[in-house]
Amino acid sequence: MIRSLMHHLVGTISVIFYFLNTVLWATPIIILSFFKLIPLAPWRRFISYILDACATAWITINNLNQRVSSRTKWDVTGLDQLTRDDWYLVIANHQSWVDILVLQRVFNRKIPFLKFFLKKELIYVPMLGLAWWALDFPFMSRYSKSFLAKNPHLKGKDMETTRKACEKFQTKPVSIMNFVEGTRFTQEKHDRQNSPFSHLLKPKAGGVAFVLSAMGSQLHKLIDVTIDYPGGVPSFWDFVSGKVRDIRVSIKVTPITDITENGYFNDNYFEDPQVRSQFQRWLNSRWQDKNDQLESINATQKSL
Repeated sequence: MIRSLMHHLVGTISVIFYFLNTVLWATPIIILSFFKLIPLAPWRRFISYILDACATAWITINNLNQRVSSRTKWDVTGLDQLTRDDWYLVIANHQSWVDILVLQRVFNRKIPFLKFFLKKELIYVPMLGLAWWALDFPFMSRYSKSFLAKNPHLKGKDMETTRKACEKFQTKPVSIMNFVEGTRFTQEKHDRQNSPFSHLLKPKAGGVAFVLSAMGSQLHKLIDVTIDYPGGVPSFWDFVSGKVRDIRVSIKVTPITDITENGYFNDNYFEDPQVRSQFQRWLNSRWQDKNDQLESINATQKSL
C-alpha cells in the first residue's frame, strides 16, 4: 500500500516536472520559429542550431527528471560507435510510447537530435506545425496510387518535393527516426498479422525505402536499435512513477553503403518489384536477427 502510494506521488511530481520543462523550452522554440520565417539561408541555419540546442536541453532536463524519479537499471551497448557529426537513419522495434523517451535518453548528445518524417498536412497544425518546421522535421509529400492513376503527370513529383525539403541536411547533420513496424507491438496485432517473429511485428520496408530514396547519399549510417523491457512492456505511467526496474538497449551501426552498394536497395525501389522484394528480404533478415536477440535475452531472464 505504502509502495503504491509512493509510486503515485513520484509519478505525479515527475509528470509535473515534464510539463514545466516542456513549457520552459517550447516557449523559446515557438518564438524562434517566427524568426526562422525570415527567408535568408545563413540566418535560418543559425536559428536552426539554436533551436536544436533548445530541444537538446529539453531532453537533458527530462533525463535528469528520470534519474531522480526512478531507479531503473540501464544496460546500453553500442554507443561508442556514434558521433554528433554523422548523418543517421535510426530504426527500432516499437512496444510502448516509452520507446521514444528511451531513444531520446540514450541518444541525447550522442548523435544529432532525432527527427521524424511527418505528413505535409501536419505543418498546418496550430503552433506545433510551425515548431516542427522550425526544428527541421522533414515534411513528406506522398500521393496515393489512386491519385496518381488519375494524375499520371505527377508521378515522382512527391519524391522530388521531399528531396528538396531535405536539402537543408546537406550541411547540417541529422538523425531520422523510423519505427519500421509502423505501430506498437501487441499480441493481438501479432496474431492478426500472423507474424513469423515471436517478439516483433512484421517490418515494413516502405518507410525506410522512402527515407533512403529522399535523402540518398546524405545519410552515412544506419542505427538499428533493439529495445527490451525484461520486466514487461511498461506504460508511460509505469515509467514516470519509477516502476520500471530494467531497460536493455542494443545498438548496431551499419554504413549505408553496405545496403546500397551490396545491391539490397537502389533508387528503382518504387518502380521495380524485384528491388522491393529484395529490400524486404534484407529487412526481414535484420528483423530475424533482432528477434533472435530478444529470444535469447528472454530465455536468459527466465532461467535466472
